Amino acid sequence: MARKYLGGSGEALTVWISVAASTVLVFYGYDQGVFGNVLVGDDFLRTMSYPSTSVQGTLTSVYNLGCFFGALSTIWSGDILGRPKVILLGSTIIALGAVIQAASFSVAQMMVGRIVAGLGTGMNTATAGVWQAETSKMRSRGKLVIIQMANCITGFSISNWLTLGFSFAPGGVAWRFPLAFQIFFTALIWCLCPFLPDSPRLLIRKGRYDEAYEVLAALEGHGATVSSPAVTTQFNIIKDVLDREHMNTYTWGQLLTGKGPSGVLRRMILGAWMQAMNQISGINVTSYYMTYVFIHALKIDTLRQDIPSQARILAAAGSVDYLLFACLAYFVIERYGRRRVMMTSAAACSTCWIIITIVLALTESDPGNSYNYGAVAVTFFFVFFASFGMGVLGVPWLYPTEINALEMRTKGASLAMATNWIMNYMVAEITPSGIANLGWRFWIIWAVICASFIPITFFFYPETANRSLEDIDRFFETKPGILIHRNKIATQLHRPEIYEEDDYRIEHMDEKKQNDTVEEVETGAPKTE
Repeated sequence: MARKYLGGSGEALTVWISVAASTVLVFYGYDQGVFGNVLVGDDFLRTMSYPSTSVQGTLTSVYNLGCFFGALSTIWSGDILGRPKVILLGSTIIALGAVIQAASFSVAQMMVGRIVAGLGTGMNTATAGVWQAETSKMRSRGKLVIIQMANCITGFSISNWLTLGFSFAPGGVAWRFPLAFQIFFTALIWCLCPFLPDSPRLLIRKGRYDEAYEVLAALEGHGATVSSPAVTTQFNIIKDVLDREHMNTYTWGQLLTGKGPSGVLRRMILGAWMQAMNQISGINVTSYYMTYVFIHALKIDTLRQDIPSQARILAAAGSVDYLLFACLAYFVIERYGRRRVMMTSAAACSTCWIIITIVLALTESDPGNSYNYGAVAVTFFFVFFASFGMGVLGVPWLYPTEINALEMRTKGASLAMATNWIMNYMVAEITPSGIANLGWRFWIIWAVICASFIPITFFFYPETANRSLEDIDRFFETKPGILIHRNKIATQLHRPEIYEEDDYRIEHMDEKKQNDTVEEVETGAPKTE
């Protein structure tokens, strides 16, 4: 029988891995939302000696620099430690950062806490999606990563409602407790990750074949053992692709200059730029600064000091809207594919920014109707959350875990997440100054950027839905052209027949080779080539 993890195998084990990976994203979403609400609190501003607008932007954005370096660190640590151990380490580092932030009495101390927490978050976000993708079956991979992103928005929503509730609390507890609450998520991670398996694809790459067979059997479920035909077939498919790539015989310089297996650099760029599109869509203007935007851009604030700010309430309600549509993406990501979902979502996001720009321009020219214009603007901020949550949220997090070469998946996903965080840093840094200095013109930037995602996706991004991770390796072995919009194999939604034929060939490989593989596992004898 296959080894069982957390008492489960088959679909139950996949669910447990999804719960652990999703907890990482709840963690991330909470971190992303909490500081923007802390930033507008009176006691916080007083404790930090009323920092200027630029310092407030730096306090928020410096977290993303920590995330950037944390994500880059997994280029090396990701393969050495394995997926669950990286997440355990990252979560522990976040808890340390949370303690520093919650105990802060100065801007410098808060910045240190933000950077430390960012390091752990970068490690976690670069790892969770890869772990989920490498342990999921082909037709559920997209849905499971979308569940992760929905849980990210769950964390974001929790942060908004928790900070709203604690805005009633006196003194420093109003902001110190929400920052310290991050430790709770670290505890959840420690309850899950030590008891879950590593990626079988990583284990095969590291030559730990016995462990890989055990994990594959456990993921297969239905009483599968290490010698079951389905398990040995899956093992052979993965190893066949690895053997053909033999990427470990190339140096980094060779890989990045195109002298290694076909498409390595291109695939890394596709994954990294997809993450960049996620971050420069304008979402971080709203996720980090929603309350700030409502107060300073839309001029929405409370009329009475004994009730919570209208801006806080609207931000919390917006997070629920965001969560709802992030969940609905579950029903479209596999049905319509990555390309179509991304392009449709980007078009809707751009439309929202255009309307918000027009409305805010009218507010400036006709201040007498500012309340009515503000109501329209708030409505389209909510529509933007819905539009973003249906596509531009999830596709960029899923795509780098799929598109990169099997041997390079950890490194490619790490570089993609590093790109995510450096773009995140840029947006968080410029937003307060942009709102203050550009007014309604600030929102034109995001309208144009979102519109650009449509041709970029159409011309350059191959479909990854309904493909195994090995199918994507096979596609790039054919040396496709840079523009893929006329390549049927690249753009069709259903799985190309050529890949099914490849699987059939490997499944019905020479009987002797099958028997030799099984014998090696059962006897522990060294494999002979």
